[in-house]
Amino acid sequence: MTQRPDDPNHDPENDGTPDRSDPAPDDKGAEIVDLDAARSGRNADRSPSEPKPTTDDADGPVLEGEVLRVDRPGPARMDWRASLERKATSRQPLIPLWLRSRAEAIETVRWASLHYAHVAGYQVLRAPLYAGRLTVRAPRGFVRLVNGMVRWTFDFEGEPVRVAAVQKSDYDGYLKLSRQRDSRVRLRVWITGTILVTLLVLAIVVTNQPTAAQWGVLAVAMAALGILGKPADRPLINRAVMASEVEKLSSDIVVRALSVLGIAGITQALSKNPKDAIRFVAPITRDGPGWRADIDLPYGVTVADVLDRRKQLSGALRRPLGCIWPEGDSSIHEGRLILWVGDKDLSTTVVRSPLKQARSHDVFKGIPFGNDPRGRLVTVPLIQHNVLIGSQPGQGKTSSIRELAAGIVLDPTVEAWFHELKGTGDLDPYDKVCHRYVSGIEDEAIAYAADSLTLLRKVVMRRSAALKALPADLCPDKRVTRVIADKRSLGLHPLVCIIDECQNLFAHAEYGDKAGDDAEFIIKLGRALGVVLILATQRPDRDSLPTGISANVSIRFCLRVAGQLENDMILGTSAYKNGIRATVFVPEKDAGTGYLVGATPMPKVVKAAYLNTPETQLIADRAFALRKAVGTLTGYALGETAEQATPNFDLLADILAVVPLSEAKVWNEVIVDRLAELRPEIYGAWAALEGGAKTAQLTTALKPYGARTMQVWGTPEGGGKGANRIGIAREDITNALTERDKGKAS
Repeated sequence: MTQRPDDPNHDPENDGTPDRSDPAPDDKGAEIVDLDAARSGRNADRSPSEPKPTTDDADGPVLEGEVLRVDRPGPARMDWRASLERKATSRQPLIPLWLRSRAEAIETVRWASLHYAHVAGYQVLRAPLYAGRLTVRAPRGFVRLVNGMVRWTFDFEGEPVRVAAVQKSDYDGYLKLSRQRDSRVRLRVWITGTILVTLLVLAIVVTNQPTAAQWGVLAVAMAALGILGKPADRPLINRAVMASEVEKLSSDIVVRALSVLGIAGITQALSKNPKDAIRFVAPITRDGPGWRADIDLPYGVTVADVLDRRKQLSGALRRPLGCIWPEGDSSIHEGRLILWVGDKDLSTTVVRSPLKQARSHDVFKGIPFGNDPRGRLVTVPLIQHNVLIGSQPGQGKTSSIRELAAGIVLDPTVEAWFHELKGTGDLDPYDKVCHRYVSGIEDEAIAYAADSLTLLRKVVMRRSAALKALPADLCPDKRVTRVIADKRSLGLHPLVCIIDECQNLFAHAEYGDKAGDDAEFIIKLGRALGVVLILATQRPDRDSLPTGISANVSIRFCLRVAGQLENDMILGTSAYKNGIRATVFVPEKDAGTGYLVGATPMPKVVKAAYLNTPETQLIADRAFALRKAVGTLTGYALGETAEQATPNFDLLADILAVVPLSEAKVWNEVIVDRLAELRPEIYGAWAALEGGAKTAQLTTALKPYGARTMQVWGTPEGGGKGANRIGIAREDITNALTERDKGKAS
């Protein structure tokens, strides 16, 4: 027996522990092994240069030469707090999602109220029909009642058994059955007799009652007999609401649909493990007018793979394409699929604008823009944002702009600058409330829009200084708020500039480059100052939409586009790769439907509200009356002459005026100084620039005309050392002027 070391009788020399110095025991005893030598021998094949593990965080120190196991046996140990935090991410909400949204809760209650009101009204109106059916069926019910009572009283249901006993010559069995029948009949005759006497007494009592009571009893009796006489195949009450033909979404249907999409990762996973290859992380539930399934796709399969096969998924689920809306939840992982299958095709739904009947609106609360596929209202925040809308022609871009413009003009504190550069007059109803307005595709309209951006850039600079000067208690966050906007004297009210078909401006040879620079400046700095830019284009490419603009816009709405390049120009880099693809929409059928990014926590498919011209005119009339009442009509709405950003001038002609024929080539900085002397009100700011900025200013101004700059050898006008600097050749300016005049003449 081994003694414990802490035993008072413990003998260290006889504690049962073998001594390494003892001689080796005989074959009958246990062999004493030198652990160090054994471990050294076990790892003798380890390379001398191979690092030896010395510690093990999981199981304490590891001796030199011991093999370090990467995967430890048993369950992985995790700090209880980390485990709790991981589980907390999947907690279900205490309050149902539809109750957390006031608008959705109201819509749900409204739908339920209308549904049951319809059912009640339908049945009440058909009450006479049901009474007639009961009356007609009452005789059949009476016959069934009498027949049933007779058969029960005399035990006719047992007659087949007794006949069978006679046919089998089972005398003992027949006698037992006969005695049992006699006993039953005696009891049942008394019960039936008691019931008949009771009914007779009740009939006598009823005959002595008022006529109304008699008719009431007769109605109850007829109703009971009518129900008893009902045919099995003809129900008494009609259905007020026919059952939907839409098949309930189940896990088997979803797995079957995903398995036929031809995605290699899903096919292989299902062949190896059919039960767990596709996991449902939550029960399939009703979500609005449709079904929602939360799915973890097999390892290596992403939501983008499923989005590529949306049409095939529609065929597999036997539902119209406009009912199938798969989307991802990248906040969890790229393989989390949210599959929503609607009852109705979204393309057949017409979204009515909530602003059609609104008397006014507050842009600081966002603008109601449209509905998602589940019928929920989607609001676009406007203040502190800029908006970019893009699509192919005829896909609903104009309706989207009209809806945003409706919310803008219904807020009397907002200053509206609208530019419609298609020339069709889509925004003409709003011209009566705009500070600046133009509709046209001519150079004059393009120049007007370019002037607006130049003026807007000055507004941004002025507002920046004004906002900085406000006291901290009024403006702690240094951004325009509702309180600041209402103080009209501060000049910090919201200012929204819409440019529809902006590609006609940014791609213009004369005004495009500067307009692009101004727009980028406004987008970057104006959002905190209450200045909002809304751009819409049907040609989203690098020439028509400068990258500095598309990269900095915070809210994007992309309707149907042709390919990946256009998709990412509107929705942002890698949007197509991440499964946000406006190429999935069907031309014309899905008009008004697009991907909205930046307005909600996750990208969302939205169908914009539709406003026709008469509805838009009514909204504009209300906005005009509202603004007139509060005195916020300005500029174009009052018939005032449009303010120009700069006086009219001809740069090429001015350069030829200050560069004589004797000078073939001149430095840019020299030309700028001469131009400032010629027209100080125009070029004075250019001459005030220093260093390379003065040279670059003229280079930028000449780009729209195709006049190139080059290295020119020269000397300063006041004398000095010669040098090579950026300049122009007078011949190039003459050629550019000639080409421009030819273009105007044609």
